Amino acid sequence: MEDLKLCESDYRFLCVVWDHAPVASGELVKLCWDKLGWKKSTTYTVLRKLCQRGFLENKDAVVTALVPKEQVQVYQSEHFVDRVFDGSLPQFLASFLGGRALTEQEAQEIKELIDRYSGQ
Repeated sequence: MEDLKLCESDYRFLCVVWDHAPVASGELVKLCWDKLGWKKSTTYTVLRKLCQRGFLENKDAVVTALVPKEQVQVYQSEHFVDRVFDGSLPQFLASFLGGRALTEQEAQEIKELIDRYSGQ
């Protein structure tokens, strides 16, 4: 699946599915009411749309995710950095931190990520 772009409401809906999958469609309606404030018709409309796009499957009234959350998060993150920061990860990090000091633990974890992804 190439286009993993989602609007905020579709992403929030998918989070409900990812947290509870596999989930009966009737239970999904209740969960969406509780977590998103959605009516049954809204839930089924979004479910149908995301099934058509290949994100979900609704088989025998049981909804399962076809795309892992991590895959969508990677795509959404890359798209955000490209769109807002012209693809500059350093600009994104500087803006994200906004002058906030990192804890030693956070700094160490970031250093380890940099080492892991820079091939060191």
